Amino acid sequence: MPEDAAALARRLARNAEAVCRHYLSNGRREGRWWTVGDVANTPGRSLFVRLHGPEAGRGAAGKWTDAATGEHGDLLDLIARARGLDSLRDVLDEARRFLSLPAPQRPEPRAPGAAGSPDAARRLFHAGQPIKVTVVWSPRR
Repeated sequence: MPEDAAALARRLARNAEAVCRHYLSNGRREGRWWTVGDVANTPGRSLFVRLHGPEAGRGAAGKWTDAATGEHGDLLDLIARARGLDSLRDVLDEARRFLSLPAPQRPEPRAPGAAGSPDAARRLFHAGQPIKVTVVWSPRR
């Protein structure tokens, strides 16, 4: 069963200092915080990452804030910005690599069913999207 993003964020938070040392190597530990200039790993003291705290909620480990820009998030957000990753899949893959976790098992693509088969009809139905507004009906009526 693949791990979801929240579970990976919690695992990263348990290793917050190691994450910071790897992705924000120009920073340093100051008490319960890791400080660095920004998510691009610039030297400085604007970005703060909490190294210890509860797993979730206020004061949770792994939460960060950049005092200069107001940006904030968890360690998955930090990895995405530090590595310039746009897709969640890429961020989760990078987090798994850092944590030395195996890649999730992706289902094998299925061959399309024969035209007119119940399997093909099922796939077509599940691929459909609801129509929000039409010429005949509109939510303003």
